[in-house]
Amino acid sequence: MGDGEGLRDEPRTLQEKIIYLLEHAFPDGAPSDREFCRIVEGQNGALSHSYFGKLRKGQITEVRDETLQALALGFGISNWRFFKDESAVVEEVMAGLALLAGTRTGDIGGLAGRGIGDAGLSSDLLEFVLDQVRAYQQGDAGPEGTK
Repeated sequence: MGDGEGLRDEPRTLQEKIIYLLEHAFPDGAPSDREFCRIVEGQNGALSHSYFGKLRKGQITEVRDETLQALALGFGISNWRFFKDESAVVEEVMAGLALLAGTRTGDIGGLAGRGIGDAGLSSDLLEFVLDQVRAYQQGDAGPEGTK
């Protein structure tokens, strides 16, 4: 990323996003891995400096949502989904749209949003709900009369 050749308009991988934010979010210079993790802890998050170092170096690319949330805390980003791989975000959006379509067509009814929170339903939960709806529509829903 240093010489300007092959640079994209926006960072795409987790490593690129971390490096970009380290270079641009801290006007007085990027913090060390330990300092960054202290910032995360100061925001009631948890992230080890050695793990963060591996993320920064691109040695770890698959992470849990909790780690992405910790990164967002450290960088002061309100939407932790910024750190997600583009395909993961697309999958979540597609699952959400399918669920929304199901509620609008009446295939899914009475879905309560209690306890979902700002992040919404996870893509795994959305996919589970959609699988259950598909099974019900195909008559594989289990005991007769249940939805």
